[in-house]
Amino acid sequence: MSSTTPPLVTAALDRAGDFAHSCDPAVGRLLAALAAHVPQDGRVLELGTGVGVGLAWLASGLLPRTDATVTTVESDAERAARTATGDWPPFVRLLTGDALELLPGLGTFDLVFADAVAGKQVGLDLTIAALNPRGMLVVDDMLPAPGAVWDDEFTARQDAVRRRLLTHERLVAVELPHGVVLATAR
Repeated sequence: MSSTTPPLVTAALDRAGDFAHSCDPAVGRLLAALAAHVPQDGRVLELGTGVGVGLAWLASGLLPRTDATVTTVESDAERAARTATGDWPPFVRLLTGDALELLPGLGTFDLVFADAVAGKQVGLDLTIAALNPRGMLVVDDMLPAPGAVWDDEFTARQDAVRRRLLTHERLVAVELPHGVVLATAR
């Protein structure tokens, strides 16, 4: 993948409009690189579609492959509908609903991008259980965005998630810049 922005990402950014919580470009490029590494017939899961920018990075990393699948879950019907207007590759599956309710029935995955409260601050063990052995987990927004201020309660919750990821017995994890924790399942 070159340093130019992939067409799927450009289209998702155009659809995003004033949505302020889209995937950071550096995190997006990481997602694309990790998606490209997913094994033959691999499965990718995104928790927290937003308006599809992270999804676009994941799908761009897989193209031109067609053997893998990407399932993305968004709880907000309006955002999910906005995402659904995109011209997604046939391997993308958009689900609207509560990730904590849907996750147990989705199976296991080679790559999981947790970018929502459900599956990260709440239900982290369900997310970890959804990883195949050697599956990769990317957890975003573990640090405040530049200029953002978190209250003490939110900071404490994020710190607890970060500690859990970095010390979980099933994970080998590292905290990266941009507030990302990357973990591989044992």
